[in-house]
Amino acid sequence: MAMTVHCDIVSAEEELFSGLVEMVVAHGNMGDLGILPGHTPLLTDLKPGPVRVIKQDGSEEVYYISGGYLEVQPSMVKVLADTAIRAGDIDEAAALEAKKAAEKALNEKGAEFDYGSASARLAEAAAQLRTVQEMRKKYGGPALNNR
Repeated sequence: MAMTVHCDIVSAEEELFSGLVEMVVAHGNMGDLGILPGHTPLLTDLKPGPVRVIKQDGSEEVYYISGGYLEVQPSMVKVLADTAIRAGDIDEAAALEAKKAAEKALNEKGAEFDYGSASARLAEAAAQLRTVQEMRKKYGGPALNNR
C-alpha cells in the first residue's frame, strides 16, 4: 500500500475535496510544487491554474483554482483557494470569451481603463484554459463535462 497524506481543497464557498492522497501538484509562485507524504512543512501562495490530486487508488482529479494558499504539514496538505471548481466543470467557451474580452480591453485602453483588473481577468481566463488543456491532454477528446 502506498504512503498517503490527508488533503483538503476548500474555497470560500465550499469544500471540494477531502481524503487521502499519494500526491498533490499545484502551481506555486515560483513554479510547480509536487507534495508527497512526509514533505517538509510549507506555506506558499498559489497562482491561478490546475491543482492535481493523485488519490489513494491511483486515480487523478484536477481542480481549477483562481489563486490562494497551500499549507503543508507532516500529516496534511491544505489548498485554500479564493475560487475553486472541478476542472471538468469549466465552461471552455466562456473562458475563451473572457480571454478575448480581457485581451480587447488591454488593447483598447480608454479613459476609465483599469489595467490591473483587465490583466487579472486575462490571467484567470488563461489559467482556466490551461486547466482544460491539461485535462484534454490526459483524458483526450473535447468533452470534459462528462468526467
